[in-house]
Amino acid sequence: MKRVCISGSGLFTPAESISNDELVAAFNAYVENHNAENATAIAAGAVEPLQPSSSEFIVKASGIKARYTVNKAGVLDPKVMRPLIRNRGDDEPSLLAEMAVAAAQQALQNAGREAKDVDMVLVACSNLQRPYPAIAVEVQHYLGIQGYGYDMNVACASAAFGVQAAVDAVAGGSARAVLVISPEICTGHLNFRNRDCHFIFGDAATALLVEPLDTAVSKDRFEVLGTRLQTQFSNNIRNNFGFLNASEQPPRPWNDVLFHQEGRKVFKEVVPMVAELLNSHLGDLGIVPSTVRRFWLHQANLGMNQLIAKRVLGHEPGTDDAPVILDEYANTSSAGSVIAFHKYHQDLKAGDVGVLCAFGAGYSAGSVVLRRL
Repeated sequence: MKRVCISGSGLFTPAESISNDELVAAFNAYVENHNAENATAIAAGAVEPLQPSSSEFIVKASGIKARYTVNKAGVLDPKVMRPLIRNRGDDEPSLLAEMAVAAAQQALQNAGREAKDVDMVLVACSNLQRPYPAIAVEVQHYLGIQGYGYDMNVACASAAFGVQAAVDAVAGGSARAVLVISPEICTGHLNFRNRDCHFIFGDAATALLVEPLDTAVSKDRFEVLGTRLQTQFSNNIRNNFGFLNASEQPPRPWNDVLFHQEGRKVFKEVVPMVAELLNSHLGDLGIVPSTVRRFWLHQANLGMNQLIAKRVLGHEPGTDDAPVILDEYANTSSAGSVIAFHKYHQDLKAGDVGVLCAFGAGYSAGSVVLRRL
């Protein structure tokens, strides 16, 4: 079996960003309109009044201060409150593929590779634009890669699952190099009318190039020491969107086909699951957790990340131990941990160990232990 490394990473960031203050202004305008339109029913006790949001509430609950989006105007329109995306023809690149290609091209450039060096494209993300043809095959086409591609969805943990699939393919010889791409248009599945979650998600795309260590030409290499995956069924994070929605009787309400979660239950159940996964994985590799130089964690909630890192490291983590990007990007689902890696790995020295860890709905969790070369 070949030794395998990550030799390049890429990031696509949408041009438009929404601050908490902007998001709150739009949400509160919606709340005010809703309460005014339902004033009689609210006074009679038949309808509960909606409560306003605030930037302070958002930061305290999540650590999020802003998020990037593929369309700002639609999200901030109290009468729309969703991104507005041009309907592209079947002969045009899909928006998701367009984002994925941009991230992949940067990863290839950073790895010193070209499309002809890659055999496999894996699109691993939560929010696929369509069921088929696979976005990965479309991306493969527009990059000019010979070989094969497929899509994978394990929610926010998709990037870690994708890396393991890529490592297995390269180590076993079925692919010379693999692009693991995580394009996420999370704002399309977010209920911007729900105070408890209207601030959570943003849009972005990431890419990693996985190839044999002995033939990699990049000087920015991280050997993959090991991967570990875990799943455990839970409905506490769910999205019910699917092709059978129109057939279901009675029809689902509109907000039941969008993201929803039981946040407190998720926090309580996922933190120990991920901490145990990391501790056991590092232990089996003979690595003392406190010696890990950096954790690139899934960027869902600042408090959750800090508690996971504390349980593994044994002390309060700083941003050098576990970098934070969700203040700028919010939760970008599968892309979050890779954004953290992409932005915060250059300062690691040869021999330093880092862990890329993603977790989310399923529940699903994955860890990728890396050593800087």
